[in-house]
Amino acid sequence: MPEVLESVADIESAASRLPATRSAVESLSDEGLMDLQRRLAGIDRHTAAAAAVVAAEIAFRSRPDLGYAGLAQRTGARTPESLVQRLTGSTGREAATLVRVGIVMHEAELLPSAPAEAPDGGTPEIGGSPRAGGAAAPLDQAPWDGTGTAWLTPVGRAVASGALPVDAADAIRLGLGLPNEIVTVGRLTGAAQTLVHEALTLNADQLLKRARALRDEIDEAGVAERECRRHEQRSLRVFKRHDGMIRVDGLLAPESGGAEVLAAFEAVTAPRRGGPRFVDKADQQRAKRILDDPRTVEQQQADALVELIRLGVAADPGKIVGSRKPAVRVLVTAEDLQKGAGIGRLEGHSDAVSIGTVERNVCTAGIVPIQFDDDGQCLNVGREQRLFTERQRVALAARDGGCRVAGCDRPPSWCEAHHLEEWDRDGGRTDVADGILLCRHHHMLIHNNHWRMRRDGTAYFLIPPRERDPEQKPIPMPSKSAALSDLFRRKRAG
Repeated sequence: MPEVLESVADIESAASRLPATRSAVESLSDEGLMDLQRRLAGIDRHTAAAAAVVAAEIAFRSRPDLGYAGLAQRTGARTPESLVQRLTGSTGREAATLVRVGIVMHEAELLPSAPAEAPDGGTPEIGGSPRAGGAAAPLDQAPWDGTGTAWLTPVGRAVASGALPVDAADAIRLGLGLPNEIVTVGRLTGAAQTLVHEALTLNADQLLKRARALRDEIDEAGVAERECRRHEQRSLRVFKRHDGMIRVDGLLAPESGGAEVLAAFEAVTAPRRGGPRFVDKADQQRAKRILDDPRTVEQQQADALVELIRLGVAADPGKIVGSRKPAVRVLVTAEDLQKGAGIGRLEGHSDAVSIGTVERNVCTAGIVPIQFDDDGQCLNVGREQRLFTERQRVALAARDGGCRVAGCDRPPSWCEAHHLEEWDRDGGRTDVADGILLCRHHHMLIHNNHWRMRRDGTAYFLIPPRERDPEQKPIPMPSKSAALSDLFRRKRAG
């Protein structure tokens, strides 16, 4: 028996003794339970890396030039992905991910370390020059000579070492995209190295957003092109099923109406999704009706869509989505808008939009650009009032970008404005600088478990209670606002 198969047989034997019943783990302490979960995840990363290598070898033995002599074709599978799916019992998406990441790992094995491009662009590229006037070869069609995905070499090696999950590697691949005239292989390699390092604290979904943000940072000129591609992918299918039900299925680009649709449905279902608690009595009553509604969130959204279509432009938005009309705000610096260059952001969305899209929204929707000062603060109104005003909430949403607790992905529309110092007890000011956005879960958690928050200039920190951390070491609360990140990045660039 080949050595690799003997190793797998040993692993299979050991795996059969892993806990598969609650009785095997219920006696563990909280720390022991979490440690076991982490260790099992590490084992899973190693086995998934091996599965990706095997999937890539299956793809190699099924490559198009072999025709019907290829492995997949000889075993009755149409593609290597379908053969992998049959062998693993996974979904088509999972099988395709294994093949893609396996190819990246294979090429990383063939290549020397691909250097990141220096700030001056002086480092030579690995694996040939970027495209000139056209797109580089898609990853699915990458050649097997080690030149197809050179910029992902750090990713392939991280997967092989067990440091990076397969799904996270595919997220980086998808988010970074392909080289072009501006974004060279060297620059993408540098971005990939950054993401591999950041993957220690990010999951696959967060890595995809971060990778897309990095692509926007190094390729501002390509934002409009990617925006156009998203717009071209918009679609809506409405058809009657055999059982008489009408199916609605589609894709909308955020800057082409998708963000407005999402905001409308979030407004309809906000209390059910853990959205903001309301002070106004009428809003409280409406929130209670939504929470008590026997319909599922999906059913509420389906009924809201029908009602919105029925009522159309003549509808009173307060009757459908509450006291406020759902709004999508475009965040942009006044300087960029004035010079007609740069990028903007749709509130609650991580993708950049071109300055042209910002200008169209300002023109057609009358949106006033939200401006930040050099420290990222805006709108001070002092202590004259107990509650944050609507304008202040707009400013908090622009500055914070969602719940400020690290790792939380709740958007501004699901958040509540919190005073750093209690207004009644500690004399907290109703200023934007002394307010912060928290989702309902973390807002309640902080109040109920006696956590505190502190502001140091423009930085915000979460202070755990002594029973949780005797040293009460401050935990950073980073802004989730992509627009604010753009501002600070440009300040650093000088």
